[in-house]
Amino acid sequence: MSDSHGLAAERRAALAPSASPRRLAWRRFLRHPAALPSLALLLLLTLGALAAPLVEQMLGVDATRADLLGRYEVPSAGHPLGKDELGRDLLVRLLYGGRISLAVGLAAALAAMVIGSLLGLLAGYFGGRLDALLMRLADTVIALPLLPLLIVLAAVDLTKLGLPESAARSEMASFWQIVILISLFGWTTVARLVRGAVMSLKRREFVRAAEALGAGPWRIMLRHLLPNAVSPILVATTLSIGNVILLESVLSFLGLGIQPPLPSWGNMLSGAQETLWAAPRLAVLPGLLIFVTVIAFNFLGDSLQDALDPRASLTQR
Repeated sequence: MSDSHGLAAERRAALAPSASPRRLAWRRFLRHPAALPSLALLLLLTLGALAAPLVEQMLGVDATRADLLGRYEVPSAGHPLGKDELGRDLLVRLLYGGRISLAVGLAAALAAMVIGSLLGLLAGYFGGRLDALLMRLADTVIALPLLPLLIVLAAVDLTKLGLPESAARSEMASFWQIVILISLFGWTTVARLVRGAVMSLKRREFVRAAEALGAGPWRIMLRHLLPNAVSPILVATTLSIGNVILLESVLSFLGLGIQPPLPSWGNMLSGAQETLWAAPRLAVLPGLLIFVTVIAFNFLGDSLQDALDPRASLTQR
């Protein structure tokens, strides 16, 4: 009797469907020691940045109003982190600065992802001269000294490029300038990864079947190849967000990035460099936020890379 029950159990186990790739990836992600802490920290920073107007209203302060009589005011109940060099509430400024820094990182990384994915698809699927041309273009961009080039381009007067005076001098002009510049030079990693994945996938049976059924190149690339290459795209984009935030911080610190009165963690560091000894928290707090955000994005990217690695599925079943 027990033998029959044992055979029945073995049959049910053999017939039971194995865990889906998504569930296996989610399990590997949860098992990574840095995955959940990094994700929780990034969610906390994002929620704090989104709640900046609410915090401003609760404290009864104006993030843009200067109070020269309250410069460097120490933390208190009304100002939990004190005031900055112009007498503005430091906590609210940090939250608004987080909005800009995180938005620059996400927008530039997503724009670079779109450019890199498109060029990688074209190079990997068509191959030949187009592949050689696009990869030589990627090699050229990689060989450029990125930071000095961004410094030079960020210093260009937008009015000389034909933009109206009102648009060139608006608060968001520096934001979009940084996003466009970084995305134009940050697509190479995604393009190479997508190209390699597409060159491997286009030889598979499902792609040959789609071609036999009369599917056009764009349909094959967008409906069959791109969804199967999403894993390296996701990992590369997540890792690049931290690098973008660092680049924005460097440019803003040099006075060539996000321009006041629009706050970012980078230009808050720039404003605090002369008050390092008088009020060190004005430099330490935005610098610490940049550090933990970049580290969290890097850890999250490493966790996703381990979770989405198809070779790991054999050891996690």
